[in-house]
Amino acid sequence: MWKSLCSLFIKDCRMMVSGKFFLMSVGFLVLYTLYVNFGYVKFMDAGLYNVYLYDPAGTQTTVSSLVQRVSSKEALDTILLDDTNGVGIDASTGEPQLVFYEGTENADRHRVDYALSLLQPSGNHSAEVIGSNTPEQKARKEITCELLFFEIAAVGFLGIAAVLFKEKGMGVIRVHAIMPLRKNLFILSKLAIFLLSDLLFAILLTMLNVGLSDTVSILPAVLLQTALLSLFMALTGLTCTLLLKDFRQFTLAYLLIAIFVSTPVFLSANTSVKLDWIGFHPFYHIYMGLKNAYFGTPTAGPLYYLGYAGAIAALFVAVQFVFQREIGKEG
Repeated sequence: MWKSLCSLFIKDCRMMVSGKFFLMSVGFLVLYTLYVNFGYVKFMDAGLYNVYLYDPAGTQTTVSSLVQRVSSKEALDTILLDDTNGVGIDASTGEPQLVFYEGTENADRHRVDYALSLLQPSGNHSAEVIGSNTPEQKARKEITCELLFFEIAAVGFLGIAAVLFKEKGMGVIRVHAIMPLRKNLFILSKLAIFLLSDLLFAILLTMLNVGLSDTVSILPAVLLQTALLSLFMALTGLTCTLLLKDFRQFTLAYLLIAIFVSTPVFLSANTSVKLDWIGFHPFYHIYMGLKNAYFGTPTAGPLYYLGYAGAIAALFVAVQFVFQREIGKEG
């Protein structure tokens, strides 16, 4: 059995090479790395909000050195016109009044809190440390998690279909129908090659974008979540490919995965948009499991893994059933 599985694995590797699957993965790895290091991180490297104070009577006596004083109300309005992210404080009446251009609700709340904190005595407030990640580390882990999830759930899913439809067109299933091999070896070989490919991709993507030192501590948890997601998506891809006639029909399933699966998850997990029903979305829990792994946060309890294992087992049985049906058609 193991000898047959190894021979099938080697054959699948050659097919993946000829189908440009590995070349596509390398291309996306390079693209993601360039985007993270030369695009996303620099874009997210936002400085602190500038705070401007107009206080002609000098009523504010505990002002931070970060606050920039202006000489008149007109000067305050003019400088805020140029720095629309800045916050102005008008203390001409004795009571500080905040002046700024409106943005998003959460951002405005942060700007107000930050500006008022610069008027407080240093001993009256302190910041609570809630994590060990710097802003850059946090940004790197967040975007790397998103890219890895998208790569496996959408891009990798498309690559699986491209390779398998090519095999169907070459009559690979017809050959397996007459070969004296256990039929589930075909499925196990495919799962092995896709799983190893995704694990290697996860290692390289994490090392290149998160850094070697951070990768060492989070890699075991990241690989566990990657393996679960990879098996889930590979089995889903196998099922869709065996059920559908050609790649054109598969594009509908791909759009459902890319749009109706990934989009709500990213919106609910990374933006202020909160969907009431997202707790019933299975991919939301899968994504959060991967994100928790990147930040060293414990994932859900045994129920999470039991549900995951049950879904993978059900998909494996479904793939076996569909594959046997296809063999019956070919034979």
